[in-house]
Amino acid sequence: MSQGINVFALVKDGQKYVFLYDDESHDELLQTLGRYAADPELNFSWYDAAVMSQRVRSLRKRIEEEESIQYRESA
Repeated sequence: MSQGINVFALVKDGQKYVFLYDDESHDELLQTLGRYAADPELNFSWYDAAVMSQRVRSLRKRIEEEESIQYRESA
């Protein structure tokens, strides 16, 4: 997988949520989104978690597809 840092951000009602993660931390980020949604102290809803989770999974899939293409081209 790529070695970069991925960034996802949400600005909602004046609050900013910024998530930085590498490809190996994908599952931990998804768990964190769920914890944030479950925290009544935060203005981070389950809808927010669902939308961001979908985007994270979409990015991961796109990265894996690009790596697969690069591998096939180099073989």
